[in-house]
Amino acid sequence: MLADSTILVTGGTGSFGKALIGRLLSLDPPPRRIVIFSRDELKQYEMSCVKPFSNNGSLRYFLGDVRDRDRVKRALEGIDLVVHAAALKQVPAAEYNPFEFIKTNVIGGQNLIESALDAGVARIVALSTDKAAAPANLYGATKLCSDKLFVAANSIKGERDFRTSVVRYGNVMGSRGSVIPFFQMMKNSGVLPITHPEMTRFNITLDQGVDMVLWAMQNMLGGEIFIPKIPSYSILDVAEAVCPQCEKPIVGIRPGEKLHEEMITRADAPSTIDIGRYYAITPSTASESMEKYLAHHSGQSVPEDFHYSSDNNDQFLSMTEINQLIRSEGL
Repeated sequence: MLADSTILVTGGTGSFGKALIGRLLSLDPPPRRIVIFSRDELKQYEMSCVKPFSNNGSLRYFLGDVRDRDRVKRALEGIDLVVHAAALKQVPAAEYNPFEFIKTNVIGGQNLIESALDAGVARIVALSTDKAAAPANLYGATKLCSDKLFVAANSIKGERDFRTSVVRYGNVMGSRGSVIPFFQMMKNSGVLPITHPEMTRFNITLDQGVDMVLWAMQNMLGGEIFIPKIPSYSILDVAEAVCPQCEKPIVGIRPGEKLHEEMITRADAPSTIDIGRYYAITPSTASESMEKYLAHHSGQSVPEDFHYSSDNNDQFLSMTEINQLIRSEGL
């Protein structure tokens, strides 16, 4: 499916985009053409200067913003598959600039869907976040809206061979703005600020995120929100692993921040199935939909009161495991 395809990656110059494109280029054979769609020409230039992205004839660097529907439509000409990673995602910035996040994360998503339908795109996998489950901040709310758009797009495809699905996961280890790089930056000061000593988060590596997106692209029926079974960690354990000797003052939870993150709520349980490596929240529009997805993924329903949050997870990283991951990820 990937070997002879043309693929567009929105937000392709970000941490995830570069990891995904690097993986695609390592395939034998690689995709025929990969279009890197983003709005920052400096990041595109910097990416094009390093291996494996330099002097690669299968790559195209395409400047544009998902807010600009005409530009999105032009970028999608001749494209088979799309990975949608473009988003604004900083929680405090969203609270201060709400409509800017709506324009990128919600309207930008709809621009992509409508343009993809017109262009004959076959598959879209859209990236989401644990903050979209029972959102407590504007960023999470925009990503929940985006998730709903990509799920609903499967109902307006007509006779087209068109499928869209969502992958939802927690904090990507080492990505820009995540807690471990922040603690690494702060440790020379001797102080690591802790928002709450009981705070927990999910953890996924970039490679695991890429694995999941590629799996979803080739296995989705369309309309699923896929959730990985990944470990959690305590923020306090992460701080101890990064700098045991640092002071760790409690500074309080920031506006819009949760004590624990959730990826599947109790309200989602009736529509959720266990498919092995992942869970999938299926569209809840009709009772027969569940049977269709159970059969396609060889899955089973979860208990009625099921919910999946970072504090009730049966996988927790120890400080030793956190240290090992920090070293293995080169952080």
